[in-house]
Parts: sequence; C-alpha cells; structure tokens
Amino acid sequence: MRPSWQNLSAAVAFALTAPAVVVAADRETGEPAPYVYTLGQVTVVTATPEPIDTSDDVVTREEVWTFNTSTLDEAVKLTPGVMTTMDSSGRRNEHDIFVRGFGRWQVPLSIDGVRIYLPADNRLDFRRFLTADLAEVQIQKGYVSVIDGPGAMGGAINLVTRKPTELLEGHVQAGIDLGRDGSYDAWNGYASIGTRQERFYAHASVSYQDRDHWQLPGSFDGTSIQPEGERNRSHNRDSRVNLKLGFEPNVSDEYSVNYTRQKGRKGAPLNVYNDPPNPPNSYWDWPMWDIENIYFLSSTRLTDSSYLKTKIYYNTFDNALYAYDNGTYTTQSNNGRFRSYYADKSHGLSVEYGFRALQDTDTRLAAHWRSDRHDEYNLNRPTHPTLSFREPTQRSREDTWSLALENTWHATGAIDLLVGVSYDRNDIKQAQDFNTAQGLFDYPTGGSDAWNAQAAVYWQQSVKSRFGLSVSSRTRFPTSLERFSTRFGTAIPNPDLGSERATNVELSWKKSISDDVRFNTALFYADVGDMIQTVIVDAGPPQLTQTRNVGDGEFYGVELGAEASLSTTFVVGGTFTWMHREIDDPLQPDYRPTGAPDSQGLLYATWSPLARWSFTPSIEYASNRWNSGPGTIYLRTGRYTLVNMQVQWDAAKNVRFAVGARNLLDEEYELAWGFPEQGRSIYGKVQIDF
Repeated sequence: MRPSWQNLSAAVAFALTAPAVVVAADRETGEPAPYVYTLGQVTVVTATPEPIDTSDDVVTREEVWTFNTSTLDEAVKLTPGVMTTMDSSGRRNEHDIFVRGFGRWQVPLSIDGVRIYLPADNRLDFRRFLTADLAEVQIQKGYVSVIDGPGAMGGAINLVTRKPTELLEGHVQAGIDLGRDGSYDAWNGYASIGTRQERFYAHASVSYQDRDHWQLPGSFDGTSIQPEGERNRSHNRDSRVNLKLGFEPNVSDEYSVNYTRQKGRKGAPLNVYNDPPNPPNSYWDWPMWDIENIYFLSSTRLTDSSYLKTKIYYNTFDNALYAYDNGTYTTQSNNGRFRSYYADKSHGLSVEYGFRALQDTDTRLAAHWRSDRHDEYNLNRPTHPTLSFREPTQRSREDTWSLALENTWHATGAIDLLVGVSYDRNDIKQAQDFNTAQGLFDYPTGGSDAWNAQAAVYWQQSVKSRFGLSVSSRTRFPTSLERFSTRFGTAIPNPDLGSERATNVELSWKKSISDDVRFNTALFYADVGDMIQTVIVDAGPPQLTQTRNVGDGEFYGVELGAEASLSTTFVVGGTFTWMHREIDDPLQPDYRPTGAPDSQGLLYATWSPLARWSFTPSIEYASNRWNSGPGTIYLRTGRYTLVNMQVQWDAAKNVRFAVGARNLLDEEYELAWGFPEQGRSIYGKVQIDF
C-alpha cells in the first residue's frame, strides 16, 4: 500500500517549520583542508572560479577524533540521512550502512574515487574500514553524478586519504578501550610520515585496531548460550597500510601512484536466544578479510577551459569463512561444515574529459570499464578422517562499463542547471557452480544494460544561502550471489534476474544565518521499481527461496542539521532524520523493510572553559526498526538513546590527550534480534603531530 500524499505533505511542513537544533551535516563550503587528497575526491568540477559541489556531507578527521568514531560505520552516523545496522539476521556479524534507506548493494563504497566491489556478493562489512588515516569521508545522497560511474542507485560513500603538507611531517595516535568494569577490551594505533617537496610528495601510514572482546551491558542477565560480561566471539583485528607518491609538474597538473592494503579477521557472536543455535551451522568465524588496491590517478589541464582525468586500478579481495561443529570452535567434521575461500581480482580504467564549448556551459564526458574475476571453493568437512573433500574451484567473470555525459549551464550568476545521462552495461562472461550431483557446471551467461538520467538546479540566493532541486533516475545490476547462489542448498538460482531502479527527488536548502550559525535541511523522495527481493517459492521443508524483481516501493523523509557558536567557548549542534519506507511485494504481503529506523538524531555541545580544555557531551537517538525474527516473523527492535562524552586536553601545540566514554548509561539494545550491542565503554587516547 502506497503512503498517502497527506503524509508526504506533513513531512514537508515539518521540514519547513521544525527548529534547527542540530549539527550542520554539510560543513562549511570553501577550499578543502590542505591535507585532503583532492585528486581522490568525488565532486562536480567545472571551469568556473567557484566549482559546483553536489556532495551532501563530509565527515572530517577532526570530527572522527572528537566523537571517537574509529570505524566507518560509526563515523557516517554523524551526518543526517545515514544510518547503520547489522546484517538482517546478525549471523554474519556484518555492519551495513543505509543512506536514506538504501543499503550496501545500492550505495557504492570507494577509496579515493576507486570503487571497492566484491564480485561475488558485495557484502561489505563497513566495520572493517578504519578512519584514523583518512582526511575525510564524503557522503552523497540521492543525486550522485553519472560521471562518477555506475551503480550509485541510492547514494555513494568515498573515503579520501591524506597527503602531506610540510617538508617533513609525522603523526602518531594511540588509544585503549576499557569495558564497563574497567578491564581491557581493545587498543588502536595510527602512525604516518610524509614529505612535500616543490614538485612531488610522498606519504606512508599504518593504522591498527586489535579487539580482544567487548562487554555486554550490566542489565543483560545472561542466557544458556551467552553469560554476562564479555560477549563471546566478539574479537576482531583490522589494519590498513597506505602508500602514496605524487608528482606535480605545475600548479594545475597532478599524478599519483597509490597503494592500500587492508587486513582483517573477526569472530561471529551467536544469537543469545537460540540454544542450540538455529540453524545448527552457526559456529562461524572469518580468519581472513583482506583487500589490496594499487591505483594511478591523474589530472591534466589541457587548455584554459579543458582538462583530462584518469584512473587505472587493480584490486584484490581474499576472504575465508570457517564453519565449526560446536562451541569449542576446534573441529569441522559434521555434514555442512567447511572452510570457504574467496579470491577476487578486479582491474579497470576510467577517463574523464571536461571542456567549455560555450561561455556559460561546462561539459564533462566519462568512460568507465571494470573487469571482475571471482574464484571460490569449499574444503568440506576438513577435519573428518575419511569424508574431507575439496571442491573444484568455481569461477565467475563479469565486465561492467559505462559511458556518461554531463552538462552544466550557468544560466545566471546565481543559477546553475545540470543535466546528465549515462548508459551502463554488465556482461556475464562465466558463472560456475558445483554440487555432488552435477559436479562442476556452468550457468547460462548473458548481460543486461540500463540508461540513467538526472537533472539538478542550484540557486545561490546569496553568499550564505543556496537552494537545490534534483531528480536522478539510477539503476544497479544484481550481484552474482543474487543471480546464482544456492545459499547452501536453500535457494534456486535466477540467471535472468534484472536490474532495479530508483528515482530520487531532493529539495535542499543550506543557510548561514551568520558567521556563527548555520543550518541545512532536505526533503527527499525515492520511487523504487523492480526491486530485487528474496521470495519463498516452496515453504518446504526444506524451505526454498529465489531472488526476483518483484518489489516496488517508496522511501521519503526529511533531514535537518545545524550548528551554532553561542559564545567563544560554547558550541551546540546536531542532526535529525525522519524517514518512512514502504515496499509492495505481491509474493510477500507481510514483507517489512528491515535495518533502518524511522528516526535518528544526534545532539552535542562543546564547552571550552579553559584555553586548553574542552568537554564534548553528545546524545545519539534512534527509534525502532523492523528486524528479521525467528522463522518468518518480523520484530520491532533497535531503539536506543546513548549518552557519550569526550574530555580533551591540549597539552602542547601538537600534543593532545582525550578520555571519554560511549553509552555512559550502559543501555541495553539490539540492532538485530538476539544480538545485544556493547554496553558502557571507556577510552583514552593521545595524538602527536610533528
């Protein structure tokens, strides 16, 4: 059932009348900080003196420090319209990000504009991405330029790395996390060194996080499968190395070679209500979750009114999932136990050409090509003395390419009109699977294509006020998982699965009332068609499902953000999002969209009573969300109000210390049914720059 226009009108009225009591999610526009690697930013660039930037929000490294958001899933919550959750069942211990209701399959993730894509299923775990070594996190919502490549149906997230600004510079950061009882939980560290010369720069950094466990809230009474205190199997270890070498022959051109290696491993806590676990094959961990990228980026000014940008990259993803017999996590002999290995390789090329054909018009052309290779196999029942069996390697191959055109017309000194169109194609070259009855076999191959179109108008009413209206119709192609996976024998493949489409509409207003007060608001609406949904085709037992294009839906809501300096020592701000999602699935009349809450907010203040001291309390709030419960039941869970605090002391010009706490009230809540979240935690950290 579609929501009524009266509901949408109410949302509009609320957006225009609600008080601005929240942080400016779109930070002050202007020149980027000098340490931001601008070659890796995703932004609309024109030949005008003041380029148009359609990115919605930026999380800065200073905010990452102040709010102690050490992983990506925590950092993005600082912006309105962006929510985080666990995977729908909680079983995989993966943390997803929702941008205005769209998840990881509709919202691409990039590092320096180079997409991180997992060819088999693209089930990114955003908690594996550390933030200490980043210059900023760019978040685009609704309108994502077709120039930036295919797949951005619901938004895009880009991690921008740092580059050096001094002849010789270094940065060191270290921290420790303690549980609610003061015992050791985890430690983290970051170090970098770099140099910036007249014509070139070089930079190297390493970040690390090692968590032994985290602790449950004190109100958790324990169950037969999970005692009080330490959360079983909550360990993880993550690290990232970044290397960068750049050449700037003149003031307009830049060429850079970059290398990133990210290594991770994690446990998978069990559902606290299921004893024995259901399904029995639930004793999992990931001994390997590794990403490696090498990429070349360039920007060359050809004439006073034209430029050329290129990206060339090679990515790998190596992943291992182990399934054990029981809670000892030592043997893998029962039927259905395995060691599953993924080995993915991708390479690609992007070219962007911008020029000014007419005095008031800027045009950009872009071509993208990417080739993905996925190899996988299972070592089944590996510890069984006689029934251990290694499957043959199953391979899949696909190529994706896109051609895009965008034109910007500077209609007046205050009004800019953007129009973009692109054509995307996805070709399946090979798709293999294995079972004991058929052996190694091939699915039918083929391809699909899609057109995308978008338009936007921006009115710079004054230096301190800008209105925007955008419409964007984008698609995304299904993953190999959605097309071909049998999900351990419980699903029927669908090689002919088509793409899904979302048409996003946004009305935005950004206003600086004074040098000390600014706010922004946005109304958004998305119409989603041919939604890819998992449907039950045989109730069984055993139950069989298939992925089909059967859903249609509407997502709409309002975002608010503001920040005000009430005095030289006191700043207040926050964000607020209200959103409604409704999906019509004729094969699942009781279907509920899971993962994202209806409303979410952040309030904070920073008080600096002394020159070197600051106190930053904050309150995070989220309402309930739909969640998958036992069997086919949907539950409402996830409501929380978290009180946090950070106290900072600037001991010297380049040395600062901070202590703080998250979830100070030790609130008990669940983002996925049966998976309680962390209780109160305490941390201390130091940062030294030289």
